[in-house]
Amino acid sequence: MNETETTYISGEVDSIVFRSEKTGFVVAKLASGTELYTVVGLLGNIEAGEVLSCTGGFVEHSRFGKQFQVEKVERSLPSSPDSIKRYLSSGIIKGVNAVLAKKIVDAFAEETFDVIEKEPEKLTAVEGISHKTAQSINEEFKKTYAVRSLMVMLSGYDLPASVSVRSWKRWGESAEDLIRKNPYVLCKEGIDVSFTRADGIGYKLSIPRDAEARVCAGINYILRDFANQGHSAMPLEALKETACFQLGVSEECFKQNLDSLIEENELYPYEIGGETYIMLQDYYKAEDYIARRLSIMREVSYDNEMDYSANIDLVEEENEIEYNELQRQAINLALSKGFFVLTGGPGTGKTNTLNAMISLFEQQAMNVMLAAPTGRAAKRLAELTGHEAKTLHRLLEVKVNDFGQLAFVHNENEPLDCDVLVIDEMSMVDSCLFEAVLRAIKITCKLVLVGDFNQLPSVGAGNVLQDIISSGVMPVVTLTEIFRQAQESMIVVNAHKIVKGEHPDVQDRQHDFFFMERKDYDSLQKLVVDLCKERLPNAFGQNLYENIQVISPTRQGPVGIVELNRLLQKEINPEATGKKKIKTPVYDFCKGDKVMQNKNNYDILWKRDEGGKTEEGTGIFNGEIGVITAVNKVLRTVNVDFDGRIATYSGDILDNLELAYAITVHKSQGSEFDTVILTLFYGYDKLYYRNLLYTAVTRAKQNLIIISPQRRFYEMIDNDRRMQRFTCLKNMLLENIGDTGDTEQ
Repeated sequence: MNETETTYISGEVDSIVFRSEKTGFVVAKLASGTELYTVVGLLGNIEAGEVLSCTGGFVEHSRFGKQFQVEKVERSLPSSPDSIKRYLSSGIIKGVNAVLAKKIVDAFAEETFDVIEKEPEKLTAVEGISHKTAQSINEEFKKTYAVRSLMVMLSGYDLPASVSVRSWKRWGESAEDLIRKNPYVLCKEGIDVSFTRADGIGYKLSIPRDAEARVCAGINYILRDFANQGHSAMPLEALKETACFQLGVSEECFKQNLDSLIEENELYPYEIGGETYIMLQDYYKAEDYIARRLSIMREVSYDNEMDYSANIDLVEEENEIEYNELQRQAINLALSKGFFVLTGGPGTGKTNTLNAMISLFEQQAMNVMLAAPTGRAAKRLAELTGHEAKTLHRLLEVKVNDFGQLAFVHNENEPLDCDVLVIDEMSMVDSCLFEAVLRAIKITCKLVLVGDFNQLPSVGAGNVLQDIISSGVMPVVTLTEIFRQAQESMIVVNAHKIVKGEHPDVQDRQHDFFFMERKDYDSLQKLVVDLCKERLPNAFGQNLYENIQVISPTRQGPVGIVELNRLLQKEINPEATGKKKIKTPVYDFCKGDKVMQNKNNYDILWKRDEGGKTEEGTGIFNGEIGVITAVNKVLRTVNVDFDGRIATYSGDILDNLELAYAITVHKSQGSEFDTVILTLFYGYDKLYYRNLLYTAVTRAKQNLIIISPQRRFYEMIDNDRRMQRFTCLKNMLLENIGDTGDTEQ
């Protein structure tokens, strides 16, 4: 496709070639003068007979020829009798078919729409139309016109057709009036227009800066943005300072609107040590529920005084393994308590301890379920335990309501059918997801959490594992002894050194931990490409699709993942003659590209063909990695293979994907790769701290290659500044349980 300059065409819609009801993407034929153009774009619910004024540009498609890609469209109802007849014959008004459309237009000609809208009783003069049918046609026309009018209005503010669809589902015929009076309703969850975009509309509609709707939406936006950085609560003083500056309002105006939001239970204040924190409703309710539920689980007794030493001895004999004192203590607590946390670094025996627990649970005829936050983590858990493991979302069974909001099938009314639930990689689980887990298990169900609290916290808001452990009021065992087999791996040994703040010997290249110093961007980039394209494939038969993963702390900069992905794409999956490509603001996607889902999307449909059977499902989740198997430039769609599940991405959700030859450390969490190439360099200091490095190092199973200036590597180890997270769960736990001092550590 060769793009040309922006131009304008107008004409009447002759026919609809293709339409996606979900996304609003349309391929249509447009009659303009003596020409019949193919127009493509987000055109919504247009029908034959409508008049369109389109802004965009002509492109030449290798298969389908000349097309006009629409960037912006203005719509008009048809005015000539023939056009009106074609429009009504399309079936856009329920109950009006082609025969009835002809009769109506023959009777009223150019006045047809005025009659239908303002004088529907006149329709009864047409054969076959009763008073009831006339009223129904009137109501359907108003409904259709309202949807169309809403799309025209929002397209005038450069909002996509998908926003119109979501708004109509939410508010129906009142949507347009509601948005004109208060465009900030578009910021609500399920509509998801940014505050900045809504504020631009508000400015055009002359809404005052200190209007209640604007200030309340702005406060919510600031808190939501803070939550996107991982915080479930925000200090009141920081919120006030940010809101007054960003919204341009007085402290008095801020306080007045904040009090209103608190009074309406949209926001909640929480006191910690004399300082007030403000929480969004969903995070307050999540952390409050977690604290109250764990306080109950802590008191549930399962033969607390019983010693399971004899049972553990039998498992040792059966598995020909000897558990150390802390492992035995952990197994005993898991069997005797309703809630238990097992934590520790790599090589400390978490997997062997967990397997012993599962074996003893099953000996007691307990139904054990295993889960993890991501698909890769669940797959790894299944491989390590020999038991089926699911992602938490699949375990809880995701569903989405009419407003696009997340809900789960399993909850208090339909709990999971299990006696024990084990969750691995618990550091990745945020407050809202953990609340959903607790609501989905019976009060008698045991819960075992496994994780490494030295790793990065969850992407979502909250710091659940760390808060539970640091509260000191729940049963926890931290494994510390590195087993002899693990001591043979310098990846494991050096990971423990890093977490203690010690500097590994970067000159030791005899094992699986390799440090390769590079002091400039160009040589670092060239080394990454050389390792991925030549050296590692030749030495170990590995490749970037199956065995090798490049990781960086940052997205930006010469050694950030965006630039590394472009370099690696060019070398690993180069452009070829006739190769189809779809451009997005950040990346170009081609068949054969390694890609990652960058957000949870519960709507994406997928299919899996296995053994002659077809399985269908919905939902692709944050961090899942796949390969593009097909590209359709006309429809702007790509097919992606996620371990056998084939999902189709239309143009409006292509921003859910990014190239994954290189990924951030945050996105790598919960996964392990045979070989990890970690790139570090100067700049972006906020992302260069110890537990981020520790998380990156522990992603490697067989080989770790760190490419960095030596000084930068050591500076990262020395920086023990954890990313501070503002949460309230720890204090809520202390408030509900109190410091009893009788938990294990």
